[in-house]
Amino acid sequence: MRVVDVAEFYSPTGGGVRTYIDRKFEVAARLGHEVFVIAPGAQDSFEPRASGGVIQVRAPRLPFDANYRMFWDAGPVHRQLDALAPDLVEASSPWRGAAIVASWPTRTPRAMFVHADPVASYPQRWLAPVASPQRIDQLFGWFWSYLRRLTSRFDSVVTGGGWLADRLSGQRVRDVASVPLGIDRGAFSPSLRDEGLRSRLLAACGCSEEARLVLGVGRFHPEKRWPMMIEAVTRARDTAPLALVLIGDGIDRVRVARAAAGRPHVKILPPIHDRPLLAAHLASADILVHGCESETFGLVPAEAMASGVPVVGPDRGGFAHLAQPATSEVYRAGDLTAATDAIRRLLARDPVALRTAAVGAAPGVRQDVDHFADLFEHYRSIAASAHA
Repeated sequence: MRVVDVAEFYSPTGGGVRTYIDRKFEVAARLGHEVFVIAPGAQDSFEPRASGGVIQVRAPRLPFDANYRMFWDAGPVHRQLDALAPDLVEASSPWRGAAIVASWPTRTPRAMFVHADPVASYPQRWLAPVASPQRIDQLFGWFWSYLRRLTSRFDSVVTGGGWLADRLSGQRVRDVASVPLGIDRGAFSPSLRDEGLRSRLLAACGCSEEARLVLGVGRFHPEKRWPMMIEAVTRARDTAPLALVLIGDGIDRVRVARAAAGRPHVKILPPIHDRPLLAAHLASADILVHGCESETFGLVPAEAMASGVPVVGPDRGGFAHLAQPATSEVYRAGDLTAATDAIRRLLARDPVALRTAAVGAAPGVRQDVDHFADLFEHYRSIAASAHA
């Protein structure tokens, strides 16, 4: 089948959405499907891919993030959709791109893939000190009403995991389907552990071989809570010697650098785009720490789990669905003391038994090829029903 994804947040310099869509191109080619992405860009262009290509439509820059642009006129996108004549159209954000897809005047089946929960990512984080998540959902009822109206014009609303599916269904969004995400498991393995790399990273943090190597990977964005995780690891050093290596960059880099300042046991590294090198870093860590409670699946924790690494993460969001008692510790989301205690609990476990359990659980992490196979089958069934 031919699927066209109107991807508002696909950018060559983007993060998770770019990684996900690039992988979708690869798997679609293996499964015999065509995928075209229509994305806002600096100029009109076309980039061929194995199973289709990326069509950039000239659009203005997003004011608060130079990595992205935003759709404006519906006409250019509709003309591309007319020319491609897809079997199904996917919108992968609930904003202007989805409105453009909804207004395309054809009977072509369409699905909205909801990759994020903006209420959990922003107001529930900002207002956490003064209001419960439930109360904040009530205060932002206007957003849920908007989303219900918008998604009523789609044949299906897809999420990448059960946590967000439950969130949307709880807000009376209809026709929600959970198609759990996965990872490129072939790229991550406990066998990639490199003791030499581990030693170099510990030395960069001024720590000896006896220290535990803690890793954090991801965008430097407020929702990732890196300053909190730096403080939690620092406090947990009263239990055992710890080194913390953060890999990433982003709009929150100043706060992250300020949190790490004066702490030689914390080392900040730039993003690693070389997948084998990133996989080696993950496999060489002793613990992964995760602070974001609004991610819909938790790709980095899943990659760490596939690498045989125990994970400490929040009790809300996608990670909470991935966490396994034998290899993980969870804490109350956004709570520094709870995060510190979770790290301490993990450190109190027998390290050999913990490592054995984590390595043994690695093969059970869901693969992304299974996610995409299920996704295309879901889209095929939608298209078939529309033409029945």
